[in-house]
Amino acid sequence: MTSALNATAASLLGFLHHGPMSGWDLAATAETVIGDFWSLTRSQVYRELASMADAGLVEAGERGRRDRQPYAITAAGRAAFAEWIDREPGSETIRFPLLLTVSFGRHLPPERLAAFLSAHRAAHEQRLAGYEQQRSLAEASGGADGYAMATLDFGLAYERAVLGWFDRLPELMPGG
Repeated sequence: MTSALNATAASLLGFLHHGPMSGWDLAATAETVIGDFWSLTRSQVYRELASMADAGLVEAGERGRRDRQPYAITAAGRAAFAEWIDREPGSETIRFPLLLTVSFGRHLPPERLAAFLSAHRAAHEQRLAGYEQQRSLAEASGGADGYAMATLDFGLAYERAVLGWFDRLPELMPGG
């Protein structure tokens, strides 16, 4: 499986470096840690865990509370993760549903498009405020992980750029 390790499986192996976790714990961790820039569904997590167990990259432990089964990374899993993390990442692809709607905006009543834009702007403002709070807490604790801070800095810059784009819409679009 090492040559075919995908980013979803690799991220799960990365989280398992911290210790055994159940599929539920992995999905919750992924949502918290990488959910703003990498999506994983619970079904993907369980599917990947089953495949990785079959490939010997993780091993299942005894079922615990709520019938949750912890998984631990194996030596083969650590090697597969090391191989994956050493590869050049692929280029990103923008999948921004609002942009798709805006690109066809001439087919919507202006007030409907304005409502979409308003709702999305509010969501980005909220996300920016959350990132700013995370940054303040990390700086106040004095123990900020530089890698996590670099990722957070991207989120801050991204949200500020998106909000700047919203600010420019009135001059870019008819009735913007």
